[in-house]
Amino acid sequence: MSPSQPPVDIKAAEDRLMRYLAVEGVSGEEKAIAEAIVADLKALGVPADAIRFDDAHKRIPLPTQTGNLFASLPGTKKGPRMVFATHLDTVPLCAGAKPKREGGKIMPQGKTALGGDNRTGCAVLVTLAETLIKKQLPHPPITLVFTVREESGLQGAKYMDAKLLEGGAMCFNVDAKLPAELVIGAVGAEKWEAEIHGKASHAGVAPEKGISSTLVGSIALAEAHRNGWWGKVVKPEGKGTSNAGIFGGKPGKAAGDATNVVTDYVYIRGETRSLDTKFATKITAGYEAAFRFAAEQVKDSDGAKAEVKFKGAPEYPSFNIAADSPAVKHAIRAAESLGFTPSTMLSNGGLDANWFVAHGLPTVTFGAGQHDIHTVNEFVDLAEYADGCRMAVALATLEG
Repeated sequence: MSPSQPPVDIKAAEDRLMRYLAVEGVSGEEKAIAEAIVADLKALGVPADAIRFDDAHKRIPLPTQTGNLFASLPGTKKGPRMVFATHLDTVPLCAGAKPKREGGKIMPQGKTALGGDNRTGCAVLVTLAETLIKKQLPHPPITLVFTVREESGLQGAKYMDAKLLEGGAMCFNVDAKLPAELVIGAVGAEKWEAEIHGKASHAGVAPEKGISSTLVGSIALAEAHRNGWWGKVVKPEGKGTSNAGIFGGKPGKAAGDATNVVTDYVYIRGETRSLDTKFATKITAGYEAAFRFAAEQVKDSDGAKAEVKFKGAPEYPSFNIAADSPAVKHAIRAAESLGFTPSTMLSNGGLDANWFVAHGLPTVTFGAGQHDIHTVNEFVDLAEYADGCRMAVALATLEG
């Protein structure tokens, strides 16, 4: 297959990305960027009644300004419906971001992240609509999906109204680095939390009368590490990762009030991940056992022990699409049609694709030039972004 170049207006695509990068929209505050996208879609000729929001924000357990945004493009040829997806939100480090062009990159002007994750995806999807409409390219029915709160636990995709996916046969999610790196699977994750109720006492006068929650928590984490449940987890029955990310006290407070008081309360929160959802649960169980063990090791002078309350819960499921599935084969052919050398890979981070697959929609994720995401060194490579736009058009218009 000889390489082809879809007729994408690259200057318009770059200008669109610059505009979107300047629109603030951290997780839960996606209304402004959603409105900008709706205005652009309408200006391109997408009818108002083909653009709609679901009510996922009413089900998401965190304050969220708006639901997920959907737009339908009628097919100009017969074929199974395709879904193209991305997310609207950025991480908090992007608050106040101002983009600037520097050579072949877009970078933040100040000490913020840029928001290329995922303003690139937003711009790619609108550029796809622009190219299909203005160039009158033949394509099957298409649904564009812009989710909310991806960066805070894939909440928009989890709680979306799946009926608005309109029975799509396959989905292509723009949320990675390179157009030819096709993500076909990702880990599932669980969240866990432990509350340790000890007993305060004067640490100088009568430390033996106290039960240190700090000590219990420290022993628990050391025990999890000793048993191989901490960090990179490799067991005969599976592989995964884990982390204890928060070691604190009551909401907004440190663990403990003073150095001369035995700490009576500690709160610890962490996560576990694995490509095998059942193994992620097993890692969580390893942490619970470690906390139960630790509670038995710390006693006051009367033999009393700390009370440990441990809770673990799934956050999102893992997935792994077969390499010979129609969605993967279509993505490979589209990449090859552009002269790329595609590769398939698995992600150790969660994606909206985790939930799209759980909703019954096979999903392949590809990139559009976002680099060093979630850091102040973030940038978008404009050549790769242009290739991401071309990849979306190739996916939508490829025959067969």
